[in-house]
Amino acid sequence: MKTDLTDTTASKINKALVKARRAIGTPAVGMVLTLVIVTDEENAYDALKAAGDASREHPSRTLVVIKRVSRSPRDRTQSRLDAEVRVGADAGTGETVVLRLHGEVVDHAQSVVLPLLLPDAPVVVWWPVNAPLDPANDPLGALAQRRVTDTYACEQPVKELAARADAYTPGDTDLSWTRITPWRSMLAAALDQVACQVQAVEVEGEEFNPSCELLAMWLADRLNVPVRRTRSAGPGLTAVRMDTDCGPIVLDRADGSLATLAVQGQPKRAVALKRRDTAELIAEELRRLDPDDTYASALRYGVERLKQENGGDAPAKGERDAGGRNAGEREAVPAPVESVAKGPAAEATAEAPVKRAAAK
Repeated sequence: MKTDLTDTTASKINKALVKARRAIGTPAVGMVLTLVIVTDEENAYDALKAAGDASREHPSRTLVVIKRVSRSPRDRTQSRLDAEVRVGADAGTGETVVLRLHGEVVDHAQSVVLPLLLPDAPVVVWWPVNAPLDPANDPLGALAQRRVTDTYACEQPVKELAARADAYTPGDTDLSWTRITPWRSMLAAALDQVACQVQAVEVEGEEFNPSCELLAMWLADRLNVPVRRTRSAGPGLTAVRMDTDCGPIVLDRADGSLATLAVQGQPKRAVALKRRDTAELIAEELRRLDPDDTYASALRYGVERLKQENGGDAPAKGERDAGGRNAGEREAVPAPVESVAKGPAAEATAEAPVKRAAAK
């Protein structure tokens, strides 16, 4: 059921929600959180579709904030709020309110959203594109327990990681980090099977893919070994190679769906490691609303520090560096030991790699 409201108020939107629930025979509210999506008209459809699919696992009230650009100075001085209320089959398993802000009210979106939040329920704010540099100090971000951004959607995603590290506040997270959860789980499980010391790591993936940098920083932070970042044609992450004193451990995914895990002394195994869509990523982020200490520790390791310990960006396979050597022949620079504060969640997530690295 859809209800269109033009030049409306938050009070009228709440009344329309109650009326729509009664009309479809579900007067009770059975939602577990409020998801606020801040986007533009171009990306609103994809964001709404992803949120609707995620609501099957997390029934929620979804508020989509679209800040419309006024075409003339006169329009910029006139405030107007238009809304589209969706309940029932049109809104997944929750409720959806699409808010279009015009004029001066664009700068006061938090005043429109605040009366529409579910009482006594967590709030998550998600920016599919154009996320603020400091999400926690954004007026909408200040309302939330969790703030979700996506550096992959930025023009310069790797540089954006450095800005995210400087402005990090507990509760911030990134879908580029969520994308590597299966990789982290698989690598930790592989190290659980051997009693060897990791000596060096190589992470291979697309050049402008922040997930590759985050995985490399996580491995360097947790294992305290040299980590090289090399480029490939993709898609996304393509391979991780860990050199140990027992032989190499290689996780290779060339096609973006099926990977091969090779451990020295064991037969090669095919593992499902497909690239997940946005709905799966959002659903994973909504499963936990506490600060992600592991992400914070990896992010604070720093992209620049990773580059310095690599001696600069590693060339792609087949390219030659300044010394005339192939990409695979460059010598890694040992990583200096640095004390980084890690919370209990960080220690739990990376327990397997740390234990195996110190097992010898």
